[in-house]
Amino acid sequence: MTSTQRLAFLKGHGTENDFVIVPDPDGRLDLSATAVARICDRRAGVGGDGLLRVVRSAAHPEARAQADEAEWFMDYRNGDGSIAEMCGNGVRVFARYLLHAGLVEAGDLAIATRAGLRCVHVARTGDVTVSMGRAALSEDGVVVTVDGRSWPARNVNMGNPHAVVFVEDLAHAGELRAVPPFSPASVYPDGVNIEFVADRGPRHVAMRVHERGSGETRSCGTGACAVAVATARRDGAAPERTGAAVTYRVDVLGGSLSITELPDGTVEMTGPAEIVAEGTFDPAWLTAALA
Repeated sequence: MTSTQRLAFLKGHGTENDFVIVPDPDGRLDLSATAVARICDRRAGVGGDGLLRVVRSAAHPEARAQADEAEWFMDYRNGDGSIAEMCGNGVRVFARYLLHAGLVEAGDLAIATRAGLRCVHVARTGDVTVSMGRAALSEDGVVVTVDGRSWPARNVNMGNPHAVVFVEDLAHAGELRAVPPFSPASVYPDGVNIEFVADRGPRHVAMRVHERGSGETRSCGTGACAVAVATARRDGAAPERTGAAVTYRVDVLGGSLSITELPDGTVEMTGPAEIVAEGTFDPAWLTAALA
């Protein structure tokens, strides 16, 4: 990258979980963790909870095995630059970008991620639905502690790790600026997303989340899925036991998501995804960020 080159970017969000989108179809851009963190910095960069690099699957070593089934790979990075396996809101925004850019037609498509293929239905306007795969439940839980209160957390993996805590009041989550302490730490050796959940009504909950590598965010798609799966087990509504699909409305700080778990265990997430701006990085600034 030289100071004379210009690189395009876009901003998008899904229920106010916001992302910098960087088109790099041929996989030529080397984005270090430091560069991503600078781009996502809300005061000195573009600002975002994370970064979505748009790469053809065939051009990325982590996605070539998926290239026959999905043309596009979502190279997702957390706001601190660390690599993440999956981002549910990010997949919806990624799909919305592909349609916005004329790279796909409206309808069904597959997107490659580090957590495997994700099947998406994207309409020309309105919500995007993502098939998030099956949740993996573990009996290896942790205890989360905030301001002297402690709760057991349900261990749910949606392609990335989650600890789901049920509380009476979302204020019990505290400020969520730092990772809430949990033990034993060995259950999540690579860190964890922690969701605090409060009931709002029948099949209706609200959550706050500390996202690994990003801090508290306005929304977390995989987190909302993990919350719905954990809540269904708490409520005795697990589809593998009842034989019936179950849908929860999950309110996040940035809006609401609809999460359905089917009898075969597949979890579907439906919610908004918007592209809000596009532009180019200042070449000199970007060259310094990539250095």
